[in-house]
Amino acid sequence: MRNFPELIHTLKESNNIVITTHLIPDADGIGSEIALCLALKKLGKNVICCNDEPLLERYRYLDPHHNVVGHDQLKEKFEQTPELIVVVDTNTIERTGHKLTTLAHSSGADIIYIDHHPCKQHGKNGHYIDTSAAATGQMVGELIKEMQIEIDPYIALPLYTAILIDTSSFRYPTVTADTHQLIAELMSTGIKPPLAYNGIYGAKKIEHMHLLGKVLSNASLDNTGSIAWIVLTADELEEYDVDIEDTHGFINNLLILDKVKITCMFRDDGDRVKVSLRSTSGLDVGSVAINLGGGGHSHSAATIIYKENGQDLDLIIKNVISKIQEAVL
Repeated sequence: MRNFPELIHTLKESNNIVITTHLIPDADGIGSEIALCLALKKLGKNVICCNDEPLLERYRYLDPHHNVVGHDQLKEKFEQTPELIVVVDTNTIERTGHKLTTLAHSSGADIIYIDHHPCKQHGKNGHYIDTSAAATGQMVGELIKEMQIEIDPYIALPLYTAILIDTSSFRYPTVTADTHQLIAELMSTGIKPPLAYNGIYGAKKIEHMHLLGKVLSNASLDNTGSIAWIVLTADELEEYDVDIEDTHGFINNLLILDKVKITCMFRDDGDRVKVSLRSTSGLDVGSVAINLGGGGHSHSAATIIYKENGQDLDLIIKNVISKIQEAVL
């Protein structure tokens, strides 16, 4: 739900602000924090983005002015004690990592969450949690507009990219006319869709294509034809020398399959398996992920399953597919 008045009041009353996002962030969290940081700077705020680790080089084009630092660089770049910590794209301080959690507690700063993932807490006024929003970037864009801050190309590009990533190129059911209206306003600043798309998707190595081909060639369907899945192993990542960040979108290739309602990707990391889930219909994979110890949206969710008591990958896959069938089919 939107809670602009109190949120805007808090932002305007605070001078020393740190913006952060979850561990191992992708472009939705990164783009959202950069855009909000640039907007607040226009109000004269002393503000910086600080994540657990420095920004990966692959995302540097979103931050040409170097507003994002790793925690270990914070004291050098931001001498003041933060009054306010704004957490985007997640709704618990613990998901930002131990370093940012410690900073939040030691500084005594107020914490505000801006997020569209389901959460059980934060009944307190002042947070901006909207599970109906298509993307955290859309929420940040609407907030910036409500504060009557001009959106320039430096703000528009990270916002556009954040929404592009968070909606899987605008394919999720939460995308609305309001989403596209904001996209139109971002484009009116002069940014071009090819720049955003190629910046985030168009810088892959040939090894990435080879790995994707191998993974897709072993795709599987359940006996109903409604569930499709792929498997990715740590050995394959090493063999093809592909950054794990580049594999997150592999699962989206299954969304085009005829009659498939739910897709999965199992990434075997050795002692644990990362399970990503997507829904191409109204079926709720978020509830499945929650039952498996994870979470997410009805159309996009994930969990991590640790290998215990002799469980191997095949058994984990069998159990997960069975739980999906029981829960939503």
